[in-house]
Amino acid sequence: MAGGTWVTQNQKLPGVYINIETAPAPLGALGDRGVTSLPLSMSWGPSKTLIAIDAGADVSDVLGYDITDPKLILIKEALKNASRVLLYRLNTGTKATVTVGNLVATAFYGGVRGNDITLVTETNVDEESKVDVVTLLAGVERDRQTVATAGELTANSWVTFSGTGELTETAGAPLTGGADGTVINSDHTDYLGTIEVQNFNTIAFTFADATLKSVYVAFAKRMRDAEGKYIQVVLSEYPNADTEGVISVKNGVVLADGTTITAAQACAWVAGATAGANVNESLTSKAYEDAADVTTRYTRTQLEAAADAGEFVFTTRPDGTVIVLYDINTLTSFTPKKGKVFRKNRVIRVLDSIGNDFQQIFSKFYIGKVSNNANGRNLFKNECVDYIVELQNIEAVQNFDSQDDISVQQGTEADAVLINMNIQPVDSAEKFYFKITVS
Repeated sequence: MAGGTWVTQNQKLPGVYINIETAPAPLGALGDRGVTSLPLSMSWGPSKTLIAIDAGADVSDVLGYDITDPKLILIKEALKNASRVLLYRLNTGTKATVTVGNLVATAFYGGVRGNDITLVTETNVDEESKVDVVTLLAGVERDRQTVATAGELTANSWVTFSGTGELTETAGAPLTGGADGTVINSDHTDYLGTIEVQNFNTIAFTFADATLKSVYVAFAKRMRDAEGKYIQVVLSEYPNADTEGVISVKNGVVLADGTTITAAQACAWVAGATAGANVNESLTSKAYEDAADVTTRYTRTQLEAAADAGEFVFTTRPDGTVIVLYDINTLTSFTPKKGKVFRKNRVIRVLDSIGNDFQQIFSKFYIGKVSNNANGRNLFKNECVDYIVELQNIEAVQNFDSQDDISVQQGTEADAVLINMNIQPVDSAEKFYFKITVS
């Protein structure tokens, strides 16, 4: 008796031919958010490469400092809301070194953190013919090796070794000469070329250079308009960007411990909070964690002008809590195709998620894999409907009618599909008007 599977009913032998497959179901789902990227000048760590830092991770080995150290304050602020930071060290720096007799120790990375490394060499208490070589970072032991000669030493996370022959004892030889170096504009263009091919939601530009701000704005526009990659760039005091792809932060905050976070530095928090916000969530009135005040307070007239200009502002509630005044971007030149609703970041998160997720879903599961006929186009339509219904279930969109608000048609060429869709993003309740009648 023959058997197997079948494509058409043309089998030549008697038998049982069975196809077992899943019932049609959505292949994609609402994508995760929470990834922001920071290009920074650092004092330790690998340069010119992306370093993925997850919230709660121990970064001391790779970045040279604990996450609570002031050197890493921007990363800490971003991770208050983001689930992951894609860090890019812009600078390379100069490596600290020290020579002790025949041994040369060189910091693993360039930067001033290398100057906090000290090398100790002392006779081993159990084997007098051998020497303990100890690497200290800020007085704390990070590595210990017991060897007979310099050539037996291997690199650790903090220093590399070179040299041969006997080792000279020292109670403590500090590495010196480490420097952070400078960052030039081409370092930023190198970063943008690296981050472009990654998946992320936001970029925090924490520098003041106006020329570079325009470069980042152009990058955001190109990603959205030419590449179909819907991301947002957060920078300070640049509302003339006039695009939904850029958020301009007007002022900073003062943390509870007295640390001042400038408007440029606050971009790290805003980028993290924007990336971490769900598609059904607005940052309007969101509290800035651990902030005690704002760096600049504004009058109501000034706040209204800032909102009209498309500026993202921190303010205080009557109880002193530091909050986001209005979760908006820099778009102010409204058109029939991009109305006032596009200035609201909650709406943009919905639209960006749709764009990014459909890009992923159709690229992975449908392009080149499904026939462009009535059956295939029905699969496309069901995929879109299931996705939008999921958004509607979490109140990210509303009033979606699967019969009237989407059509999937044959395109102008045999391999083209035209999908028309109407959606209505849900905004947050942010303005309350009371009329109270006293009788």
